Amino acid sequence: MDSSDPVPIKRLRGQVTRGPYGKGSKSERDAVFVDTGAKRYILRRKAGPAFADKQLDKYVGRMVICDGFLMGTTLLADTIDIVD
Repeated sequence: MDSSDPVPIKRLRGQVTRGPYGKGSKSERDAVFVDTGAKRYILRRKAGPAFADKQLDKYVGRMVICDGFLMGTTLLADTIDIVD
């Protein structure tokens, strides 16, 4: 399997944060991440835009569980559920 192949994941748990991504590059921007404690992934919704997805704002600062696909440093989420 190539490292760029999507890897299916189930029930990935992490804290959602917002911060800078790609500092100093032409793709520098503010991004939303899910931090598992061991790794940090850029969080995207499968049905959402690649950048500036306002629907992710409600998850910032919350603990979530996600199902979807890992693609390198990005988590492409099919579902995002807030954990109380």
